[in-house]
Amino acid sequence: MCNFASKTATKMKTKIVILDFDGTLGDSQALITRTMKTTLKQLGLPERTTEECAKTIGLPLKECFKALQNMTEEQAEACAHLYHKLFMENNVPGAVPAFPGVVETIKQLHNEGLIVTIASSRGHQSLVAFVQELHLEPYIRLILGADDVENAKPNAEPVLNTLHHFGLQPAEALVVGDTIFDIQMGRNAGAKTCGVTYGNGKREDLEAAFADYIIDNFAEIKQCLEQ
Repeated sequence: MCNFASKTATKMKTKIVILDFDGTLGDSQALITRTMKTTLKQLGLPERTTEECAKTIGLPLKECFKALQNMTEEQAEACAHLYHKLFMENNVPGAVPAFPGVVETIKQLHNEGLIVTIASSRGHQSLVAFVQELHLEPYIRLILGADDVENAKPNAEPVLNTLHHFGLQPAEALVVGDTIFDIQMGRNAGAKTCGVTYGNGKREDLEAAFADYIIDNFAEIKQCLEQ
């Protein structure tokens, strides 16, 4: 069910839902962590566990590797470059399945008049490919990847740019994601926030980040919009 986790949500009709991708729409943890671990191994850097890698999901790519261990900017660039190469080789159709209820709920939100967009730390083209693979092009009105902004999450820029595009106010937006970086991005923009527990983040972390709502299934977003 949709739990009202915080009392900070502004009472204003929601007109736009801004969605994270990894861990919110697509079940990509295995693909991402496996690619991160292979990147570290091939570059001769200290190994990290799957759990350690998963905790960085949601950050811009270079920041993920910096969060795993101390490294220079050049090393981070090398990690990001190799990761991207390996990821593109492994990210074949079907490698990242949608979580249960995602496709159906996005269509329902669109049909009910809500604007549905994506704001992710993933590259723009891979997001487009995912949307096309699931035949969601008519329902996703805007896609912003890490390469579409100067300041990625948890900075507010992805949300603010999205709102500016549609001429909307922060209080009219619900930002949905699975990590504290998503919640921080939404709160930094002044938007309402919804954390999902089935992705890469933990409920206690989402609560500590002051998510306004917390859900266990993507379809429960509709209940949050009614509160």
